[in-house]
Amino acid sequence: MSPSRFACAVVLLALGGGLVGCSPTVQGGGKTIVEPSLSGSTLIAHDGARLPLRQWLPAQAPRAVLLAIHGFNDYSNYFAAPGAYLATTHGIASYAIDQRGFGQAPPETGVWAGTETYARDVKGALVGLKKHHPGLPIFVIGTSMGGAVVMVAMTDPDGPRVDGIILSAPAVWGRLTMPWYQRLVLWLGAHTVPNYRVSGRGLKIIPSDNREMLIELGRDPLVIKETRIGTIFGLVNLMDEALERAARLPANALILYGMHDQVIPKPPVVRMLERLPTAAGSNHRVALYEQGYHMLLRDLQRHTVWADIAAWIKDQTAPLPSGADQHEPLSLKGKN
Repeated sequence: MSPSRFACAVVLLALGGGLVGCSPTVQGGGKTIVEPSLSGSTLIAHDGARLPLRQWLPAQAPRAVLLAIHGFNDYSNYFAAPGAYLATTHGIASYAIDQRGFGQAPPETGVWAGTETYARDVKGALVGLKKHHPGLPIFVIGTSMGGAVVMVAMTDPDGPRVDGIILSAPAVWGRLTMPWYQRLVLWLGAHTVPNYRVSGRGLKIIPSDNREMLIELGRDPLVIKETRIGTIFGLVNLMDEALERAARLPANALILYGMHDQVIPKPPVVRMLERLPTAAGSNHRVALYEQGYHMLLRDLQRHTVWADIAAWIKDQTAPLPSGADQHEPLSLKGKN
């Protein structure tokens, strides 16, 4: 979903609202009252909020643990197929949470919880997993919006140490890479009609080549179909922060991007890659999938991506099985 294109679709509505001085709703987390922990199918967050938690565990003792953070308007079910694959084929235990305002997580579906709260939940989940699986390597993967949340969480001063970070089509399309009129329109919509809902219908954006999967998402009641403008405003704030923090991304990161991605265009991704640390010891691997779309983990070539993720978790120094990391640096040449 493209927040700036949605904003363009509501410019007349925003202007017609008379600039009534509304503000986007943010329902952030409360004060810290407990230490984050896992309890069955629930993550108990720092403020006591109970976030739905899915898990895919191998039959034998796992050799690594992966926390998966979903994208915008999605929920933890997005990781069901790769989670099962990693558990049964590679002995990797995977966990995924519903982020606040998405899936079945509190407080209210479709309401933005704020960048800080989302990042704190990721850090809390990692703390809980470290306690639940002491001594095991811990990895985290974020897709689209989830990638931006992971970038913020892992660059916080108190971000927990992990053995590797995986970003799949990270949402870094911040204001810095938007034309001025898109930024203006988004601000007007968010501050005049923040609760007005818009959808991606009619934008002719193809998020994946897996048509059957897209039909299933359309039927899934937990996948949000219409989005509050104020929530899109919050997403862009998150993307601003993630892009700014790219320069502080810890070492040992695998970044996945599909060359047919129409949701997060190439220019902001190039800018993010240019900002990555280059100091000695940095180990940022970039995998470009020539036939990939935005939803790499659910595209038709998803099994190739899953195998690359498993291989990288096993050995971060070896080339990926697909060869997607053996390419010229991503640039603005060619089509977005």
